Amino acid sequence: MSRSVRIIGAPSDYGANRRGVDMGPSAIRYAGLADQIASTGARTTDAGDLAVPRAEERDPDRERPASGRAKFLRETREVAEELADEVADSIADGDLPLALGGDHSIAIGSLVGSARDAEVGAIWFDAHGDFNTPETSPSGNVHGMPLAAALGKDGFADMEWANATGLREENVALVGLRSLDADERADIRDSEMTAFTMSDIDERGLLTVVDEAIDIASRGVEGVHVSLDLDWLDPNEAPGVGTPVRGGVTYREAHAALERLADRDRADGVLRSLELVEVNPILDERNQTAEMAAELAASALGKRIL
Repeated sequence: MSRSVRIIGAPSDYGANRRGVDMGPSAIRYAGLADQIASTGARTTDAGDLAVPRAEERDPDRERPASGRAKFLRETREVAEELADEVADSIADGDLPLALGGDHSIAIGSLVGSARDAEVGAIWFDAHGDFNTPETSPSGNVHGMPLAAALGKDGFADMEWANATGLREENVALVGLRSLDADERADIRDSEMTAFTMSDIDERGLLTVVDEAIDIASRGVEGVHVSLDLDWLDPNEAPGVGTPVRGGVTYREAHAALERLADRDRADGVLRSLELVEVNPILDERNQTAEMAAELAASALGKRIL
């Protein structure tokens, strides 16, 4: 029986300084996402976009954490709660939820929804650790905090809406790190998460790292949430992202990683939920980053040359 994929747009740009990622879901769809998914043999349902008010219409400090700063916290909570329900409903209906961002703060909702009634792991393909908290973040931008939020770190422990109760640090693998804040770096080292930097990929080989990441994320759980930030790729490959960092993976490496994920999913059924985030059409060139996102989604879902 072919897989059924439910596309859920989350056009939020509350988590970042730069505007534009709210247009990401439309850009990815325009880049042929539905056709790419259909080429894998999967059925597609598009649930449309969540209703997300424009950031310019909101006060970023209307709701504050107990300490530190997290901008647009109220709005981030509203998006996360709605997305969590959509993701959980998709899984309950037998569909694989594919969330389209928007900035990476939407991952709070994706993780909470995926982990609502199950123990899950997470693979984080990203240049950044996303493990800041309101107390440690230099900017207060929540797109740098979703993993900390989902794991209930520091002040997030009191924000029940943000906690993915079925997710544990030992089932989280970060792949491709190359840009961390000082406090974030120390917190990742002190955590039970496994972090693979680009240096690890250079030294050990991409597929070795991806295999180990899948093993870690899938050990003893019911499925794995995969979060793909397009800034994981080198800016020469994916220029349309808000926080580009040189030295990322290539086009071919990215596809190889997602193809390996699909192989493991075909064998063991590991993939539970998927998201693509941080596509910014304003900064893109001929929509090539959105096209990359659509193609990589297809690779994760099993698209092959032969």
